[in-house]
Amino acid sequence: MSIRVVVADDQAMVRRGFRLVLDDEPDMEVVAEAGDGEQAVRAVRTFAPDVALMDIRMPNLNGLEATRRLAGLPTRIIVLTTFDLDEYVYEALRAGAAGFLTKEAPAEQLIEAVRVVAAGDGMLTPGVTRRVIEAFAKAPLPRRSPALDTLTPRELEVLRLIARGLSNAEVATELFISDTTAKTHVSRILTKLDLRDRIQAVIFAYESGLVLPS
Repeated sequence: MSIRVVVADDQAMVRRGFRLVLDDEPDMEVVAEAGDGEQAVRAVRTFAPDVALMDIRMPNLNGLEATRRLAGLPTRIIVLTTFDLDEYVYEALRAGAAGFLTKEAPAEQLIEAVRVVAAGDGMLTPGVTRRVIEAFAKAPLPRRSPALDTLTPRELEVLRLIARGLSNAEVATELFISDTTAKTHVSRILTKLDLRDRIQAVIFAYESGLVLPS
């Protein structure tokens, strides 16, 4: 079964480039394009794609607000921007985006991002982690969340490492456990905290006071 994708960007050439890359993959299909945020919302609601590539800076309705309006739908959203330090990145993640990608990313990274996000995981790059840390560095110190008490000491360790941007394999190496065990810990953390993916886990780790920006 193909991964169905909607591409939303106000530049026709960018949309065409993404379509050419994704349609060339045997397991992907671009089902619709959108030139602004309002069109993107309509396209996602009409075609119910697995993944939507959402440019942040679009006319009529920006990608951030479009992402908010689509919160709760099964479609997973990858935010697109020209710069990896876009001021809206953190807010887009909080709004429900499952991944973040610069438009200059190579085709291989775009394809990987779509597959990872379609599989239910979050696409978390070091740049995104840095933006989350910077956002919390400017905010008042958070209070510790009672939800942390539902986690075991090992799960708290894993959550701290996720908040640093480590992958499952890197978590396994850090804690001297198998990749499968690391993946199991991450899955249990998401279930206990009612989080969708590891991106939400990173945000929770900072908002709950478990991890403080240095």
